[in-house]
Amino acid sequence: MKKYVAEYIGTLWLVFGGCGSAIFAAAYPELGIGFMGVSLAFGLTVVTMAYAIGHISGCHLNPAVSLGLWMGGKFEARELLPYIGAQLLGATSAAAILYLIMLGHPNFEMGGFAANGYGEHSPGGYNMISALVAELVLTFFFLFVILGATHKKAPNGFAGLIIGLCLTLIHLISIPITNTSVNPARSTSQALFVGDWAMDQLWLFWVAPILGALLAGLVYKALNYGD
Repeated sequence: MKKYVAEYIGTLWLVFGGCGSAIFAAAYPELGIGFMGVSLAFGLTVVTMAYAIGHISGCHLNPAVSLGLWMGGKFEARELLPYIGAQLLGATSAAAILYLIMLGHPNFEMGGFAANGYGEHSPGGYNMISALVAELVLTFFFLFVILGATHKKAPNGFAGLIIGLCLTLIHLISIPITNTSVNPARSTSQALFVGDWAMDQLWLFWVAPILGALLAGLVYKALNYGD
């Protein structure tokens, strides 16, 4: 149970820190964090949790990461459902806390609630194909970096920092395209509260990250066959 509790706490922190920065701080231009600040916030949540719970659960915080690690031969299939369940619960708990905080504002408006979307719900107006390609490719590289950074021959002690910086870069690229998912749990938690269009488009933010992660696992395993 310790592993699952760790994944719950870690994913809660990821969504609370990343989406919270987008909902609260980035909503006020005078604070000046912008896309870069939100990107850094997501990266920092991973860096901090990697060193806090990495030794307990591996710090996946993402169903696509768990599936990609399984495909790459680094994670057991029997752990997939419990991990994904813990991640979804953690992400949804974070969204609930963010919503509760938002209710305390006198001019409360739900808005986009940092949900992911395409078409008219893409920050930059990108269509479904653009969103699908971006999410698939970026999740592929995210898993490729994770698998490399955690390899037994990689320098010790730097994996958390490398993976966090990779997620920061991913957000710098794709916030204008989809508001950046690469994480089905993160997308689901926000969509549950927004409902409507966010739930209608949620399928893409499960399909694309999972396909990208599985492909990365296959490619990395092939490159490191017998190693």
